[in-house]
Amino acid sequence: MKPISLIRGFVTVGVWTLLSRILGFVRDIMIAAFLGAGPVAEAFLIAFSLPNMFRRFFAEGAFNMAFIPIFSKKLEKNDGAGEFARDAFAGMALLLTGFTALGVIFMPGLVWLMASGFAEDNRFDLATQYGRIAFPYILFISLSALISGVLNATGRFMAAAAAPVLLNVIFITAVIAAILTGASEAAHPDRVIGMTLAWAVPVGGIAQLALVWLAARRAGYDFRPRRPRLTPDLKRLAAIAAPAALAGGVVQINLLIGRQVASHFDGAVAWLSYADRLYQLPLGVVGIAIGVVLLPDLSRRLGANDTAGGRDAFNRAAEVTLALTIPAAVALIAIPVPLVSVLFERGAFTSDDTAATALAVAVYGLGLPAFVLQKVLQPLYFAREDTRRPFFFAVVAMLINAALAVGLASVIGYLGAAFGTTLAAWAMVVLLWRGSRGMGDAAVLDDRFRRRFWRILVASAVMGVVVWWLAAGMTLLLGAATIRYAALLFLVVVGIVTYFGVGQLVGAFQISEFRSAMRRR
Repeated sequence: MKPISLIRGFVTVGVWTLLSRILGFVRDIMIAAFLGAGPVAEAFLIAFSLPNMFRRFFAEGAFNMAFIPIFSKKLEKNDGAGEFARDAFAGMALLLTGFTALGVIFMPGLVWLMASGFAEDNRFDLATQYGRIAFPYILFISLSALISGVLNATGRFMAAAAAPVLLNVIFITAVIAAILTGASEAAHPDRVIGMTLAWAVPVGGIAQLALVWLAARRAGYDFRPRRPRLTPDLKRLAAIAAPAALAGGVVQINLLIGRQVASHFDGAVAWLSYADRLYQLPLGVVGIAIGVVLLPDLSRRLGANDTAGGRDAFNRAAEVTLALTIPAAVALIAIPVPLVSVLFERGAFTSDDTAATALAVAVYGLGLPAFVLQKVLQPLYFAREDTRRPFFFAVVAMLINAALAVGLASVIGYLGAAFGTTLAAWAMVVLLWRGSRGMGDAAVLDDRFRRRFWRILVASAVMGVVVWWLAAGMTLLLGAATIRYAALLFLVVVGIVTYFGVGQLVGAFQISEFRSAMRRR
């Protein structure tokens, strides 16, 4: 994949991921308005997070990070890539069908492991009920992730990137349907909406699987059900995937620790979840897009012994990642209150919820570059089928996170969980970077990256000062119900213009590079 193709693939994935995140915001705005940070909201958020957490292990973490390099190399050598993909699909379907059944049966135990603080009140029973309905999502979304890996490895990014949009459309439709059919007149309207959302989860998973399944068929890959068979390639895949289960899902594991701590503080699970949505926007658009495009590209280049091409791909991915992530992090730190109040403060979501969520947003903002840099550094290992070192790095990061989250909880409450997640993410980046030193030229930062990095910091700092000063002067406008959306949009636009204008002037990047990528996406 040529550099411009790498950026084009990144833009394709990024645009669709951006649309998904925007619809995700609409979904969360509706949930916050009707459920606030109350027990039903917290119960649903825990129930939904369970299949999503395991998805990171089985699909995007363990399986796909091990599957894509092997599939890409087989594709490069024309060595039975399609048959290998079908075998992997059949094996995953069998494994996850059994795991799904166990999860539904032992859901009370899973809820307790995720949020033991719920055992003290009715949130536990609600989360268990919602969790049993939502948990089959892991089967559908994991199979969808495998097929998406096949599409991405063959350079077909659109269907896989568009699939998450369906889930959010179904969520939004479900909430609207619940309201229109009289949920607001029920004895417990929040529980009616919570149950509707729980059923929307597996329905969304089926829709996503259907979309990528059809796209794969059009591309010549048939994933009809077949009897699983344990081939030498699948044995090799399993050996690589086992340690990757932790390495690829380290962010989710750290969030699990955070939710466990937060469950002992009323409302904190919801506050951290809404804050998570804000920093997941740039993380999804930039980090996931880079990871999806970079891993297959690096795997092909390393398989062809193209070290120079691999180094250029790595450096351009790191450069684009930081050029888009650092200013986003600065914005989350500089103006968290306006962002949270405009997006979420309405209905059941109060000003106290805004203040608590904004503090978590700022803390997560400090870690945003680290969360995204992991997506750039991990492919250096996975492309070499090295999952053992990321495994050990992830263990260290988890221990750091657990120690900080639990230790700080008695001092700063639920924010201990946010600080633990952020500092553990930076520890993971340091470990991944130090470990990449022995990989040769492919992991070496080139002169262009070094030259532009400091300029990106300067442009981001200027933008941060401008939006902070402007937000302070727009307090009344940002709080006015009729024009606060327009005021926030104006604030964001000024920030974007400032950042790209200063960045162009100081040589942090060339705007023409982004325009070229957009024209060719």
